[in-house]
Amino acid sequence: MEIAANGEIPVCKIMDFGKYKFQAQKKAAEARKKQKTVEVKEIKLRPNIDTHDYEVKMRSMKKFFEEGDKVKVTLRFRGREMAHQELGMQLLVKVKEETGTIAKVELEPKLEGRQMIMVLAPR
Repeated sequence: MEIAANGEIPVCKIMDFGKYKFQAQKKAAEARKKQKTVEVKEIKLRPNIDTHDYEVKMRSMKKFFEEGDKVKVTLRFRGREMAHQELGMQLLVKVKEETGTIAKVELEPKLEGRQMIMVLAPR
């Protein structure tokens, strides 16, 4: 097996190819084990959410950011709430301002049907 091909004289070594393949496979498995997959957690809100409920949601959101996960904030409108979409936008702007130090906005708030969606990622 060739070890260093870029040298002045190429260096080769006689070795067991099965053992080499096994070691390469173990290295790849170890690398896969160490890498972290980024999950997207979802927080569902309503336009007229109470202050304590809002604080509980913010605490769980901060916990998700500490774990390194992205957070998708979904604001669902029901019935006549569609007439007051500005309340929902104000709530999402408030969330954006409060998490500004620990998270960045990946997807700005936008309306999709009956719900407003915003995606935040940890800094």
